[in-house]
Amino acid sequence: MAQTEASHPVQVVLCLPILRGLTGNQVLLGMKLRGFGAGHVVAPGGKIEPGENPAQAAARELQEETSLVAESASLEPAARVNFRFPANPAADMDCTVFLASDFSGMAEPSDELAPAWYPVGHLPLAKMWQDSSLWLGRMLLGERFDVLVLMAQDNESVARFHTIPWPGNGIPEQPLTDADFPSAR
Repeated sequence: MAQTEASHPVQVVLCLPILRGLTGNQVLLGMKLRGFGAGHVVAPGGKIEPGENPAQAAARELQEETSLVAESASLEPAARVNFRFPANPAADMDCTVFLASDFSGMAEPSDELAPAWYPVGHLPLAKMWQDSSLWLGRMLLGERFDVLVLMAQDNESVARFHTIPWPGNGIPEQPLTDADFPSAR
């Protein structure tokens, strides 16, 4: 059965809660326990459900996977990342990444994620997807951008990586497409 344009690439979100403290900032990540990416440390997130906008999906996923509650209107868009898996195109994802600095509750494990707080300067990159080392720290330090990650044939390592800085502080109005990265072709 052929994929429809509406379902491919899959539209997903990530939501990174940030604790700001006197000794530095911490970010909530977690060990993925099942499904795509199991065994990697990842950010809370998942698919956008019908009727949701990306911020609503990010707030819902954050609560489902960590028990933390954030209002969708308080989430800060921080990056758009297109993940391409040439060896497995069905895994292609277009991801909107949000930061949450206004949230309530205590992070609790779910059947999807075992959450833990990490200092922003000491991310568990060896346990994360390889691409994380190329963009996550930069984003947590305030850079805002679009990213294209082309995975290698092993679906684990990065074959090519490209960024385009956002013009200003807000998310660009135009949707991100692969054509926005001419050097990636």
